[in-house]
Amino acid sequence: MLTGLLTAASSSGGMTPTEYVTHHLTHWTVGQGFWSLHVDTMIFSWLTGLVFVGIFWLGSRRATAEVPSGLQNFVEVMVEWIDDLVKESFHGPRTFVGPLCLTIFMWVLFWNLLDLIPVDWIPRIAQEVAGAALGIDPHHVYMRIVPSADPNATFGLSITVLLLIFTYSIKGKGVIGFGKELLTHPFGPWLAPFNLILNVVELIAKPVSLALRLFGNLYAAELIFILIAMLPMWIGWLPGAAWAMFHILVIPLQAFIFTVLTVVYISLAYEEH
Repeated sequence: MLTGLLTAASSSGGMTPTEYVTHHLTHWTVGQGFWSLHVDTMIFSWLTGLVFVGIFWLGSRRATAEVPSGLQNFVEVMVEWIDDLVKESFHGPRTFVGPLCLTIFMWVLFWNLLDLIPVDWIPRIAQEVAGAALGIDPHHVYMRIVPSADPNATFGLSITVLLLIFTYSIKGKGVIGFGKELLTHPFGPWLAPFNLILNVVELIAKPVSLALRLFGNLYAAELIFILIAMLPMWIGWLPGAAWAMFHILVIPLQAFIFTVLTVVYISLAYEEH
């Protein structure tokens, strides 16, 4: 089981290495241009979200004052850890921020965990199903399963954080207070235009850095797994296992960084400087 999880299939279906890599990095897309939709990203984002909700719902339903189960322990540890994390960084009302950060951490964690599934497994299943049920040429069937390796998903999450920054800025300072901060911080009212430019750049940089950091790390990891998958099976398991073990450290780390920065950004927005 462990070997199967850590080793990707080496067969490239008769494609050249360039075609193989390009095929694995192409999304199942509907539409064109700006309005195109990556269907595979949407599917696996929903699936991982439902898995997260299902696990925590089941853990809460089975909660008991007696000896807790492993699932209850896991849920309680995650909830308490995120609550402590938010409590240390955010000094406003935590009724929304706490569940938000728990959702972000677990969702991004499950996104990233999909990168440990061998790169050929699910695309090959999709090709078989599409070919048998719809008669589609397998070479025209695309399926990428890691939402965090798609900038559309990471930017969607980071733009949501940006909207929450605006919301908590107004909630904590009021509309006038937020506008005053944009115009007077950090160099005072006499340099209002310059202050506004700096603050707008800072606001834009926050979601961009959040999205690109997560995307860049997972895209690079996915690409390395694809390259390893082109090696013969008798040797591919060794670098595949080594990279997977290293990647196990990256998976929770990236989810943690995204969550911590979200809390920090919302805290900075809520508090007056």
